[in-house]
Amino acid sequence: MRAVVIEQFGQRPEVREVPAPLAPPGGVVLDVEATGLCRSDHHAFAGHDGDVTLPHVPGHELVGRVAALGEGVTSVRVGDRVTTPFVEGCGRCRWCRAGASQICPDQTQPGFTHDGSWAEQVVIRAADHNLVPVGEDLPAEAVVTLGCRFATAYRGLTGRAGLRAGETVAVIGCGGVGLSAVMIAAALGARPIAVDIDPGALALARAHGAAETVDSRGADGRGLEPAAVADAIIAAAGERPTVTVEALGREATTDAALLALAPLGRHVQIGLYAAPPRLAMPRVISQELAVLGSHGMAAADYPGLLDLVRDGSLRPQDLVTRTISLEEACDALVELGERTRPGVTIIRP
Repeated sequence: MRAVVIEQFGQRPEVREVPAPLAPPGGVVLDVEATGLCRSDHHAFAGHDGDVTLPHVPGHELVGRVAALGEGVTSVRVGDRVTTPFVEGCGRCRWCRAGASQICPDQTQPGFTHDGSWAEQVVIRAADHNLVPVGEDLPAEAVVTLGCRFATAYRGLTGRAGLRAGETVAVIGCGGVGLSAVMIAAALGARPIAVDIDPGALALARAHGAAETVDSRGADGRGLEPAAVADAIIAAAGERPTVTVEALGREATTDAALLALAPLGRHVQIGLYAAPPRLAMPRVISQELAVLGSHGMAAADYPGLLDLVRDGSLRPQDLVTRTISLEEACDALVELGERTRPGVTIIRP
């Protein structure tokens, strides 16, 4: 089969012919219909993830059809159209049995722990526990990002922060996961404030549910200091938000979120850091702020998210601004370290 292969961290990958995978016991092989280009893919490409070994096929957001069943799989049949969370639980441990597969100590992640979905086929392990049937009614563009960006944002806002209708939530960083959080917050009846340095990203946020936007570039275009970003958020919202989301993985933007947050507020950290941050912890202590991580979502929690997509309250497909081939994905992965395009890019193998 054809796949994008990373031979050296940080060096442009190539599309190569590689052996087609076999379904392991308890797992399946999927024919990939579409897959996503996500900032987490760049972390793997750059060598930031210790689970990645070379050579390596990236890709962890996908929709596809079951092509082959491993021994013991009973929940799906060949031909079923499915997606899967990017964090896949073992299905056996106490965390998985409690419905918290996203923190399974024996988790696997396509595109990280093993070859991913930037290919014509991909292996999914513990299939009975991790596959999510999506039927034939939803376009691929509506399903691809449910594996990572929308699932992570949905769990962060609902399962972690407990976001309620009418609350103000500031979302810092309007790439794919940030825009997902804006759309989900609006669908839940909250009031999202979108923050970014890219006018195109802010325009997308406005078009997809942001009540207000904050351009944090500053006069010199290099970005405001955290306290100034926090002040701008409060001014735009007319109050301190009760929930903040950081979707970039930068120390300065996390500090801005913590400085803007209302007393007893809840901060959701989704962005991944390249290096351990030093944060505004004195305010976390003095204002009794809750700092919450969100790292994907278990397959068991997908029905609520899919209900929003099926009834039209949430339209992930509206964020797709570019569809590319495997060959084009090689350049797009390198480009992701240099700049971020507004919206979501998907790959059609």
